[in-house]
Amino acid sequence: MTVLEEYKTNVVQEQSNALHIVMYPWFALGHLTSFLHLANKLAQKGHKISFILPNKTRLKLDPLNHYPDLITFIPITVPVVEGLPMGAETTADVSFQDRSYVMAAMDLTKDAIDLLISQIKPDFVFFDFTEWLPGVASKHGVKSLYYATLFTVSGSYFLPRARLASVGGRDLTQPPPGFPASKSMIKLHAHEARAVGHAITQMEFGGPGKSILQRHAIALEACDAFATKGCTEMDNIYCNFIRQVYGKPVLLAGPVVPEPPSGKLDQELADWLSGFGKGSVVYCALGSECFLSKDNFQELLLGLELTGMPFVAALKAPLECETIESSLPKGFIERTKGRGLVAGGWVQQQLIMQHPSVGCFVTHCGAGSITEALVSHCSLVLLPQVTDQFINARMLSLDLQVGIEVEKDDNGNFSKDRVCDAIKVIMDEESLVGKTTRINHEKWRELLLVKGLEDAYIDDFVQDLRALI
Repeated sequence: MTVLEEYKTNVVQEQSNALHIVMYPWFALGHLTSFLHLANKLAQKGHKISFILPNKTRLKLDPLNHYPDLITFIPITVPVVEGLPMGAETTADVSFQDRSYVMAAMDLTKDAIDLLISQIKPDFVFFDFTEWLPGVASKHGVKSLYYATLFTVSGSYFLPRARLASVGGRDLTQPPPGFPASKSMIKLHAHEARAVGHAITQMEFGGPGKSILQRHAIALEACDAFATKGCTEMDNIYCNFIRQVYGKPVLLAGPVVPEPPSGKLDQELADWLSGFGKGSVVYCALGSECFLSKDNFQELLLGLELTGMPFVAALKAPLECETIESSLPKGFIERTKGRGLVAGGWVQQQLIMQHPSVGCFVTHCGAGSITEALVSHCSLVLLPQVTDQFINARMLSLDLQVGIEVEKDDNGNFSKDRVCDAIKVIMDEESLVGKTTRINHEKWRELLLVKGLEDAYIDDFVQDLRALI
């Protein structure tokens, strides 16, 4: 057999062995994009993905689908639910308090998903919050895989079975029994534990007896395996902890560094950024689902103003206000004219962070944003707001030492001075903190971008998937 004949034989064999995976993530943009990033990595290897998502939301994700021949978007109509605003599809379309209606709508798609799986007979269904999906998949002889969009350290800290196994495990200010020791003691502050405890026990995801924690716990018990993005250098001790607690496979998909979206940075914004020196602009974004109080919203903007540096802030209007304009501090627009932009809608985050003028990223520490940040050259200022973000911030600031947290008071509030101080310290080329974080950040950046790393992880990930079937 010639080399060419052998190559053709291998290609045919790879195509015939291609996996078919259905993905049905929670209807939140951060979850949808995280699943799609993984879909792109799998499609690059020739695997077929049927990606279920809301009708109109497809337009937002189309630019991120780099393999449309292999990744098929299957639009689904979000069912009408009393309390869900007309036309709302994802958590970005509703207030924090109304997320339960989005989950209730997803629950009503169970029969449609059941029919779809019965018709296309995939090898796997990847899911997260729809805890009923493993039962539907099993009914049709399909394996279910819980894909965690959060970092493994956060999943381990809040791991339901470990938490519920003992009374001591229910103290959220401390890690659960058996939680692996890291370089520093990762834990929650008291005000964070109160906020997390309230969030995971309230009935915000709809349906009798279905809190966030209960859905999460049911899903972890029912699925065939877990998967998470990450690498052994950062996550192995936490993966081993989960394996030990549940006795199930835990698959690492690798860093899953997203490819840049198709298209270019908006020309008007690109021109504006180009008017400033290299690494001088502060970019601040707290995610599509973060709604600050008006006081914290204004303190954050005033802190950016106080630095004297140019900045771009992508923020949701605060809870008490209907628009960004109505919530700005008095005189803010006039004082920051020419050096400050505040956007209330979606922005091209990856492209903004890649612009040479952007040198600092103030982030809420969502898993997707962290991955994008770690492969950028931006210094990281950490301003976590909810649940896993608190643990992510501890990992980044204490374990990896690649960023600095904004200090908060005992109620979780922060001041303009604290925001300003954190930014100035980390951007100061002469400060010890700035030097240390830049050195550590560059080490992790080089590791995550090393040639062949992603390919090797995805190959192992696919091999582990095959072993399950």
